[in-house]
Amino acid sequence: MSDTGPCCELHRRGFLGGTLAGGVALVAFGAAALPDAAHAASLTEAARNAMTPDQAVQAMLDGNARFLSGVHRQRDFLAEMRSSAAGQYPMAVTLSCIDSRAPVEAICDLGIGDTFSTRIAGNAVNDDVLGSIEFSCAAMGAKVVMVMGHTKCGAIKGAIDNVVLGNLTLLLARFKGAVDATQYAGDRSSKNYGFVDAVAVTNVRMSIDTIRDRSTVLTGLEKQGKIKIVGAMYDVTTGKLTLV
Repeated sequence: MSDTGPCCELHRRGFLGGTLAGGVALVAFGAAALPDAAHAASLTEAARNAMTPDQAVQAMLDGNARFLSGVHRQRDFLAEMRSSAAGQYPMAVTLSCIDSRAPVEAICDLGIGDTFSTRIAGNAVNDDVLGSIEFSCAAMGAKVVMVMGHTKCGAIKGAIDNVVLGNLTLLLARFKGAVDATQYAGDRSSKNYGFVDAVAVTNVRMSIDTIRDRSTVLTGLEKQGKIKIVGAMYDVTTGKLTLV
């Protein structure tokens, strides 16, 4: 991806300005190479609006690559908090699981104001979730809807095992369709993480179908090319985020 595109504004915030031998300002898309650079401002409206949906997706994948490398972008979170107080312009909204091992801001190396985060067990879709995503995109201008499942998901395991536990029972029932729809030749039990992960991928894809089927707002924005709805899986063992 070009390092001169509009999405680079996300990475130029609070850049370390310096003068090289030729008097050229030092501005790097891969700010991880600049350990002394601290990002001191949140994403601006102009920078976010200039991004394409594809660039916003790539920015999240690039952030995950930095996470995997162990070299995170240095940030001034207090400065980001202050700069976003008057207004927020996130590039994406994520629908992910409540699992403590999968915080999208950490695994995609994001700062304050970069993304809306919707979290519910098993990244389930309901009316409240749909309304939150519609707000993020139609009202606030987010460019990407990312439905993010993860490996070794406890909610998926519970659905496979037909767990009954208070209000959790109805929530887990939402995943039964994904369990039934998953084609898998091996052991179809919750003890087999290969099957659990296969169901989680199916659930991500079915969640995207549900979003499109039940939200004319989001499908309209997608058809206009204003947003992109994508699915992803996060591996809690390797730390890698992969589009599905």
